[in-house]
Amino acid sequence: MNRPTIATVGELRSAGYELKSLRAEIRDNLLSALGEGRDPWPGLHGFESTVIPQLERALIAGHDIVLLGERGQGKTRLLRTLAGLLDEWSPVIAGSELGEHPLEPITAESQRRAAELGDDLPVSWRPREERYVEKLATPDTSVADLIGDVDPMKVAEGRSLGDVETIHFGLIPRGHRGIVAINELPDLAERIQVAMLNVMEERDIQIRGYVVRLPLDVLVVASANPEDYTNRGRIITPLKDRFGAEIRTHYPTELDAEIAVIRQEADLVAEVPDYLIEILARFTRALRASSAVDQRSGVSARFAIAGAETIAAAALHRATRQKEGEAVARPVDLETAVEVLGGKIEFESGEEGREDEIFDHLLRVATAETVREHYRGVDFTVLVEAIENGVMVTTGEQVTARDFLTGLPALGESELYDEVSARLGATSDGQRAGAIELALEGLYLSRRVSKESGGGETIYG
Repeated sequence: MNRPTIATVGELRSAGYELKSLRAEIRDNLLSALGEGRDPWPGLHGFESTVIPQLERALIAGHDIVLLGERGQGKTRLLRTLAGLLDEWSPVIAGSELGEHPLEPITAESQRRAAELGDDLPVSWRPREERYVEKLATPDTSVADLIGDVDPMKVAEGRSLGDVETIHFGLIPRGHRGIVAINELPDLAERIQVAMLNVMEERDIQIRGYVVRLPLDVLVVASANPEDYTNRGRIITPLKDRFGAEIRTHYPTELDAEIAVIRQEADLVAEVPDYLIEILARFTRALRASSAVDQRSGVSARFAIAGAETIAAAALHRATRQKEGEAVARPVDLETAVEVLGGKIEFESGEEGREDEIFDHLLRVATAETVREHYRGVDFTVLVEAIENGVMVTTGEQVTARDFLTGLPALGESELYDEVSARLGATSDGQRAGAIELALEGLYLSRRVSKESGGGETIYG
């Protein structure tokens, strides 16, 4: 839809434009999407039967919302998706500081202009993206940032200190007729949270003793980590009570959803085959289930996303240094990801010194599960026999796919290599090398062949 051409209040009335409250607008757009079978939550995976229904009910009820959950559970993404429920274009009084609706001015200045100009009051149009504002709560956030303060420049212009028009409005009033999102709400100092109480309930604001009666029309949404983990603060009880809905988020419960999140969010500089993404997803889920990991801190989805980006970078690094024609990640690149991501995980206090051992074990488990999933029923006897007869297969971070394939033992008339490649849809040299490398790793994990690593090389023998 192009920007509407209506330019005055008179034209707006003549066009039959209907004034709706913000909550009614969101409710109608949500119900319309659901009725038409459209997904109002693009890019969200794993919340379909848990978080999303709760969120939809809260929006239909018109409630302010706080999302509670550990880091990396998609809280911020979910909040930003709410903007898609706003009208694509919304009329505002041109030049209005608070983006007021032309049919409902709320500040003294806008009301004065509306009385003077009547149907000639100029109208401009705001896109939905500008009606969503977000603030990361930090301990140094002030009342002036969120609510407002007296503007000394306006006082210097000769206005009375008691004049409402001397106020410089903060983020929440400027979010009038829109959505105001506050990330990490407990990080706000308690006195700042107190300043939000009137906004949340009475919908007016108080600034330095002035009670400014503004019928603000805002939807306040917030995110927070569970208080038992952050230890940086809490949501004060009166403010928590003013949120109509408190919704707990979670990590994806299904492997497919975990994989979809990684694929969607990772910015990959090289080809990363699906089975490697699956290993990373299984590895991440194993960490979340491990008693050695501090589960209060969580294992963020960003862990697996960063892992996928790291192994893609390793593939591009190898392709550039060795002058490979294509950059395709292989199982050998998984170790590079673990080396740089270890610091993102918090372990239980009794596990000091065992971090590498735990990582290595869980990565092996994730790899073995993936091998079983994709290579079930494949007979590797001919390859095992070739290796038992003294053939050694060498791979490594800087071993090209062509060199790896050239060094594989000849299997006579066996089509094992083709079968293994076909199982993973591998066609190019890089893809085939990765598929066969995964098979060798599976044979090692099932103790059918041995493996030695060192100096950037891995030898199966």
